[in-house]
Amino acid sequence: MTKYIFVTGGVVSGLGKGITGSSLGVLLKNSGLKVFMQKFDPYLNVDPGTMSPYQHGEVYVTEDGAETDLDLGHYERFIDENLTRNSSVTSGRIYLSVLEAERRGDWDGKTVQVIPHITDEIKKKVYAAKNSGADVVITEIGGTVGDIESQPFIESIRQIRMELGRENVLFIHVPLLPYLKVSNEYKTKPVQHSVKEMLSLGIQPDIIVPRSESDIPKEVRDKISLFCNIPLENVIVAPDETSIYHVPITLYNQNLHRIVAKQLGLQLKPTKIEPWKDFLKKLESSQKELQLYIVGKYVELKDAYLSVVESLQIAGFENGYKVKIEWIQAGNLNDSNYEQILKNAKGILVPGGFGQRGIRGKILAAKFARENNIPYLGICLGMQIAAIEFAQNVLKIKNANSTEFDPTTSNPIIDIIKGKDTENLGGTLRLGLYQTKLKSNTLAHKLYASDFAYERHRHRYEFNNNYREQFQNAGMIFSGEYLEKNLIEIIEIPSHKFFIAAQYHPEFTSRPNKPNPLFNGFIKAIIQQ
Repeated sequence: MTKYIFVTGGVVSGLGKGITGSSLGVLLKNSGLKVFMQKFDPYLNVDPGTMSPYQHGEVYVTEDGAETDLDLGHYERFIDENLTRNSSVTSGRIYLSVLEAERRGDWDGKTVQVIPHITDEIKKKVYAAKNSGADVVITEIGGTVGDIESQPFIESIRQIRMELGRENVLFIHVPLLPYLKVSNEYKTKPVQHSVKEMLSLGIQPDIIVPRSESDIPKEVRDKISLFCNIPLENVIVAPDETSIYHVPITLYNQNLHRIVAKQLGLQLKPTKIEPWKDFLKKLESSQKELQLYIVGKYVELKDAYLSVVESLQIAGFENGYKVKIEWIQAGNLNDSNYEQILKNAKGILVPGGFGQRGIRGKILAAKFARENNIPYLGICLGMQIAAIEFAQNVLKIKNANSTEFDPTTSNPIIDIIKGKDTENLGGTLRLGLYQTKLKSNTLAHKLYASDFAYERHRHRYEFNNNYREQFQNAGMIFSGEYLEKNLIEIIEIPSHKFFIAAQYHPEFTSRPNKPNPLFNGFIKAIIQQ
């Protein structure tokens, strides 16, 4: 029978519920179990796809094309499992589903209410996760206990516990444990009040993971155990770490996976923690710094490029380097200053994005990298930018542009995907996993060491094949293609030391100990510089 673990948060948000759940997932998977993870978000957007990165960071895309919360990136990188649209559920999607059913007349004229209609829909999403074949489903409940938006989710997981029993459902609560410097002591009252809030909603946490700045003394753990009504061993210390990748080891050393297995009746094999420790050795031994520039429009908000940053770091550790990122606001680059600003760049990456802001600066960044033989990696929009720059400055094509930025351009190097809805933003993207055929004797083929690449997409514009011959004649090659629709996936310049750009998002498939080939090649090229 599938077992269910729910991770909730208390006092404040942003304490690391997702990292806690992911780290437990690592331990259970490495102990021989199949793990699936979910994130329930209380906001009313149907999905994060149309949300500004300023609101919610990057949009993470699953293989089956779901636009999800960035926490799913942590889940996949940690447990190394490809998740699905069943892994990301928002209040908006729940309410939309229930209201559409009401419009169809599915409720036979009954009054539609939060209980049972909304809670039943939430439970349906939880139970659907067992279709993954997982032994354990770990579900993070977004937000903070006590928020009005989260209450239907808390009520739903309470009901699931009632339906399946304590031996099949386990609750982990992650509250803040503040340290007051003025009195030189930890204060457990916020933890107690958070658990009291849970109790008022009908849930007794089985395990408490108090988040603190540093390790906590035993007397503090004793106090939490006593006043929160759980065994002392079920108070798991989770101090701040220098890297999120240390968390699985911290939890492993406290036997969290065995405590969970004992309550849920799970049979664990000896935990194979060595690969994770090997990755940490790479992380900790990477002392030399490697600098590169990311030119984007959300540089003041690093979460907008979270998977890109993690992919760079993972590739850096794999090659013995700590990656140092210089963030360049694309909107600050212009024709008169870009050379001065970029003069010290050892490598330039232009990530994905939407909209016209900062486009000229990104084009100048691609131009600088191409003309100065600096390693360049373009991702999604970064590929389109590289193509536009090449058309403008090498092919000298007048008004070369994308119809995203200039709908009336006479030379649309990048154009809307034919047949897509241009009126509505939601659901009009090319999303999810596609196969890319790689051309022999190219950089792309060398990096992937394969005839095919399988990567995830999120875009609605493509390279215009009408210009393909002109590009090829001028020295740019198309080394990757989606054959079914004759769509360009990868461009590169063979005469350059390292100049490659992909229409897809390679950052979504990087994993600890398994860096994505494009990121790994990019880092190696900078090292060789």
